[in-house]
Amino acid sequence: MAVQEIRAFNRFYTNLIGALDYSRHLHTPYTLTEARVLYELAHSPRTDAADLRVELSLDAGHLSRMLSKFEQDQLVTRAPSEQDARRQRIELTPQGREAATLLEKRAEDAVGSLLGDVPEEDRPRLAEAMRTVREILRDDRRPVPARIELRGPNPGDLGWVIQRNAAVYAAEFGWNSEYEALVARIVADFAADPDPGCEALWMAELDGVPAGCVFCVRDEAPGVARLRLLLVEPGARGHRIGDRLVERCISFARDAGYRELVLWTNDVLGAARKIYQRAGFELVAEKPHHSFGKDLVGQDWRLAL
Repeated sequence: MAVQEIRAFNRFYTNLIGALDYSRHLHTPYTLTEARVLYELAHSPRTDAADLRVELSLDAGHLSRMLSKFEQDQLVTRAPSEQDARRQRIELTPQGREAATLLEKRAEDAVGSLLGDVPEEDRPRLAEAMRTVREILRDDRRPVPARIELRGPNPGDLGWVIQRNAAVYAAEFGWNSEYEALVARIVADFAADPDPGCEALWMAELDGVPAGCVFCVRDEAPGVARLRLLLVEPGARGHRIGDRLVERCISFARDAGYRELVLWTNDVLGAARKIYQRAGFELVAEKPHHSFGKDLVGQDWRLAL
């Protein structure tokens, strides 16, 4: 019975996943394997060629030819590893990062279309079922790592940002509706005058479920960007989602030509402050204030880009 069920699932899923074929449906010049390599280079901390080969189970010659092609297309640079000169470090160029971002956006759109007919309340169950299949069929039977994705906003995400910010901060710090009103104004300003080259919103998903967000917007001072509304869902903490959101914000601000990235937070947000410190932000000012129904100490942080 198990054999027949697995074969039936395989036939069903093979037909279904054809909707995500990179070369035909995502309108890109890259094969699925090439897209996987670009994705790993954009998201993995291990960028040595040897690590890529092991992570993606690729033939060494195939990977070498692929990287040579990427280098000719000015998508990557190659150099000896700083830790071991016998190993080759691979890094995306700005053009390569742009290609990886485009691939990720189109793949997310394709998956979003695939999930279009799946009710919202069934999606966590679907994600958990897929994770269970991977976990049971892995060779080493170790738990499957949580799947974390950063993406741009989809319809409904702005409302999610407002609702979850209000709910989480009320539950954890007792902040009142003043904070929800502030978040709503920030989101409304972002939506009213979108400028994708200078401002952005990233949503984090954990196993297909929204788990966090962050904004990068123009500041009043010329050449300065502001990080706003960093949030990680309580149940999604411990996966470095906050670090990844802040890193993405910093990378965007640099590529957009900003010279500084600033943010305002409060001293009670200890976990967020640790994320900012790890990213290189420096505390430049503090001031007591009474907001959101609480006595707080506001803090200004700055990162030179």
